[in-house]
Amino acid sequence: MKSLLGTLYLLGMLVPGGLGYNRSLAQHRQEVLDKTVTPWRSLETYSYNRYHPMGEIYQWMSQISEKYTEVVTQHFLGMTYETRPMYYLKISLPSSNPKKIIWMDCGIHAREWIAPAFCQWFVKQILQNYKDNSKIRRFLRNLDFYVLPVLNVDGYIYTWTTDRLWRKSRSSHNNGACFGTDLNRNFNASWCSIGASKNCQDLTYCGTGPVSEPETKAVSSFIESRKEDILCFLTMHSYGQLILTPYGYTENKSSNHEELIQVGQKAAKALKAKHGTNYKVGSSIDILYATSGSSRDWARDIGIPFSYTFELRDNGTYGFVLPEAQIQATCEETMAAVLSVLDDVHEKYWYSDSAGKMTSTTAVLSLLVSFTCLL
Repeated sequence: MKSLLGTLYLLGMLVPGGLGYNRSLAQHRQEVLDKTVTPWRSLETYSYNRYHPMGEIYQWMSQISEKYTEVVTQHFLGMTYETRPMYYLKISLPSSNPKKIIWMDCGIHAREWIAPAFCQWFVKQILQNYKDNSKIRRFLRNLDFYVLPVLNVDGYIYTWTTDRLWRKSRSSHNNGACFGTDLNRNFNASWCSIGASKNCQDLTYCGTGPVSEPETKAVSSFIESRKEDILCFLTMHSYGQLILTPYGYTENKSSNHEELIQVGQKAAKALKAKHGTNYKVGSSIDILYATSGSSRDWARDIGIPFSYTFELRDNGTYGFVLPEAQIQATCEETMAAVLSVLDDVHEKYWYSDSAGKMTSTTAVLSLLVSFTCLL
């Protein structure tokens, strides 16, 4: 019976009056939701082992930027369809040198609650450890982190108030006949060519056109404006335990595909070392399914060298309704994987940069020596 219910969950079929609907189960889910809304007054009492409604995440962002004013600033990114603000956090140490950017977004799909939980965990870990952790401090000397904890704000709120398994945004289509666009099918990367639907009632509805939704417009405009400085684009999802590289819309590989696979495999190894969790690494079309219009593929297409989708726990036992008891372990292992990726990205960029500077310096010294010999 459990496996049957799990299948119905994944298919989004447990709806009031629909196939497989169970009122006592729905009541249990509501009780779980009620318990997760825990009042708190300061960061000291904020739990990173629980799921938080959007109001608490807004408050958390505000308080964390107030507490760590020397490194964190909160920025407005855009407005959602239902006119809610989208905010990202910028984590940056002051520097006289030009810095590169790491982008991370979570919660593009509303029901994937573990993703926003990880974004918050990531921010917390960086801020609590950057003074004492030499690796994190080294990163911050050369890199700024831009973190969008919840991309699909309207959809996320809807999963708390109405339908826990809602995936899409909340835009209205066909005069209110159906609602929501799959924001991860709405980016301008071979839009709606494969693995997406033009039927607004479908889970993978791609929208009325490329970047038709205010949420994707906000992200696209910002990323496009900073693309020369962005080294790595990370978008966090669930579930499936996968590290996905471009592409989803073609079997052709990106120019640095082998490098992306190697970096991803090293990250999967670091992740497994934490709690023994196995992740697969590969392009979406090879190890998951074909998709078009994804943010990951779009980011790679506009020239961002490292672009990954993380599909977090689990493999379907709980699916999108991952228990809070698994938040900490999931975040700990994912943190290890992300730091591994950052390590490789940082080493490649700064090693190459240093090598370039060294080559230039060596050339100048060589010319000076040659000139001296002529005197």
